[in-house]
Amino acid sequence: MSGKRVHIFDTTLRDGEQVPGCKLNTKEKIELALKLEELGVDIIEAGFPISSPGDFESVSQISKVITTATVCGLTRAVEKDIEVAADALRHAKRPRIHTGIGTSDLHIKTKFNSTREEIIERAVKAVKFARRFVDDVEFFAEDAGRTENEYLAKVVEAVIAAGATVVNIPDTTGYCLPHQYGAKIEYLVNNVLNVDKAILSCHCHNDLGLATANSVAGVIAGARQVECTINGLGERAGNTSLEEVVMILKQHSYLEFETNIKTELLNPLSRLVSDTMRMPVQPNKAIVGSNAFAHSSGIHQDGFLKNAQNYEIITPEEVGAEGSKIVLTARSGRSALAYRFQKLGYEFNRDDVDALYQQFLKVADSKKEVGNDDLKEMAAKHQTPSELCL
Repeated sequence: MSGKRVHIFDTTLRDGEQVPGCKLNTKEKIELALKLEELGVDIIEAGFPISSPGDFESVSQISKVITTATVCGLTRAVEKDIEVAADALRHAKRPRIHTGIGTSDLHIKTKFNSTREEIIERAVKAVKFARRFVDDVEFFAEDAGRTENEYLAKVVEAVIAAGATVVNIPDTTGYCLPHQYGAKIEYLVNNVLNVDKAILSCHCHNDLGLATANSVAGVIAGARQVECTINGLGERAGNTSLEEVVMILKQHSYLEFETNIKTELLNPLSRLVSDTMRMPVQPNKAIVGSNAFAHSSGIHQDGFLKNAQNYEIITPEEVGAEGSKIVLTARSGRSALAYRFQKLGYEFNRDDVDALYQQFLKVADSKKEVGNDDLKEMAAKHQTPSELCL
């Protein structure tokens, strides 16, 4: 791997599970964790151990079965949280404690009734305490998106000096615009004296639909870890979508970023997560939605049939999708109709297709989609005089 390797930190089992109705039991978490490791995820955030006995057990059991990925447990900047997380992670081959505290003035004043100086003290204390148990400690500066950059740089420098190996810069409320978030990461790269001693990480929420864009902007600015979830699951409007950020980095190869993700496993894992967490994927979801490789407009269908790259920048096989689809609707043209008839085994000439197309439009205007049974019925009715004489 080059120096532009981007580590993929998956939090489907922690932040993703916070979606109402998506609670997982230990068996389900283990199954998904093993699949995430197979996918090539670098870090699996397995849960928040102190939050419940079930979460503690899940983190503990996942720690026992994961062999290559880092297993991470979340904590607050509280010693008891950290002790419990360390206990849950004791079987992990590569354990990480993820601890932190809010750093925006809003959080400092309204959540903690504290001061900027006290927050830095608490942050440093938590990191030092976590380093007693593990060598790999990640610190999160909650609401970093709304934290003033100069103060954020002081926090980051202090926790790295205390032993943090990764520093998470969350856009907790999804507030930032991409250029703002990128500038925040760039500011830290240029103004934190010991920044070379740790990895900066992006953890972006999707409240304004910008989680993926912000994460990519952060990577371009110097972050080397992205925290994300399968299908973009997460608190409120969700998190950065793993499949989106991975494919953006892969498609824009001139940026020279690399991940360890086996992209052909993205769609199968997306479906497994959707089924296990009982959370359907919207059809127009990028990369893994059922319509991601479907074409229904006549202009698009004609261009796609001439050369798939006219309308597909990713092949379905590249991301483990079932294949491209030509969907027949009232917006479809003759080329798509001819293609679908050919797929069903019919060989019609141009005049036949012209005649059939008029029948097709009548059917298409009466329903949302014209299916194979409709096409077979049209074909059966379409007989030339010579065929009738046979």
